[in-house]
Amino acid sequence: MDEPPRTQPGDLHATRIPYVVPESLDQLTGPRSGVVELPAPIDWSPKAGYDLGDPDDRILLYTTVISEAATIDDLARFLNKDLLIELWPQLRLPRYCVRRWHTTFPELAAIGAGGVWQ
Repeated sequence: MDEPPRTQPGDLHATRIPYVVPESLDQLTGPRSGVVELPAPIDWSPKAGYDLGDPDDRILLYTTVISEAATIDDLARFLNKDLLIELWPQLRLPRYCVRRWHTTFPELAAIGAGGVWQ
């Protein structure tokens, strides 16, 4: 069996990170208010919780979950579709991650992304 190589010349580490993306934004049914506690596999920082009433906490929570979630269930549990759309232009996410979300959701691409970093 000739399997294609997992990496190609010129591949960057960022292109190998398995960012998860839902099939539909409607799957994102997480909270819009309150304090959200993330499990250690998603957030290993000492921060106890994220207050969705605080603009900085909302951005940090969404950036962390999108960057670190390992499953669609994680995304659905912690992200809310309407809040994601509202916050999307302000999120600072890896370029490859943003490309994956923009490819799946042209409506997010249309509103742009904030400070995309590599």
